[in-house]
Amino acid sequence: MTATGPGSGSGPETAGTPARRRPGGRTARVRAQILDAVRAELGEHGFDGLTVDGVAARAGVHRTTVYRRWGDVGGLLADVFDAANDDTWQPADTGSLEGDLTALNQEIQTAMTARPPVMAALIAASFRSEQAARAQRRLWEDRYRRCEVVVERAVRRGELRPPVDARRLLVAATAPLYHQLVLLGTPADPELPAHAARTVTLAASAGAFTHPSPPRAAPPDGE
Repeated sequence: MTATGPGSGSGPETAGTPARRRPGGRTARVRAQILDAVRAELGEHGFDGLTVDGVAARAGVHRTTVYRRWGDVGGLLADVFDAANDDTWQPADTGSLEGDLTALNQEIQTAMTARPPVMAALIAASFRSEQAARAQRRLWEDRYRRCEVVVERAVRRGELRPPVDARRLLVAATAPLYHQLVLLGTPADPELPAHAARTVTLAASAGAFTHPSPPRAAPPDGE
């Protein structure tokens, strides 16, 4: 559910997503070096200190290699987000909805509080670069789509009655983490991942995320 740590790397595409051919050999190695350098530079210096020259120097490649493929800082950031879509990450299966949501929230909190703060820096950079913002939206769409299995498992176990709006449930469960760590910028609360998961599980059990039934059509006149 993150752009770094769990949810980064390379691997098969998500089911239902068209496969994208990735280069192999030296080209793949250079790309990996460049993206590692972007994360490191961003974590150390933030968006304002991120430069093509700095990335090239850290990666040990010529600056023209970076300009030729990525163009500018926006292109580099976008590729960091896009690279995270190529992994095989899936949410943990703990045997319960509350457990699954807690595990998901713990992954988010761990990634958001890691040092250097690469994930937080990537999110901040997305507000400064339209290319990065578009790529981040693609990443979140991918991550929430993968996490829908958490809700599907809960329905199969009988914890929830269908139909359930999985996206609304997942957003409600994870939003407190981003609100505290990104918007408020307060220290991580070790109890928050489980508390947010428990709150949403209780709400979901009470039908808070059930799809409303479509309105019944009025009978024809005279019936």
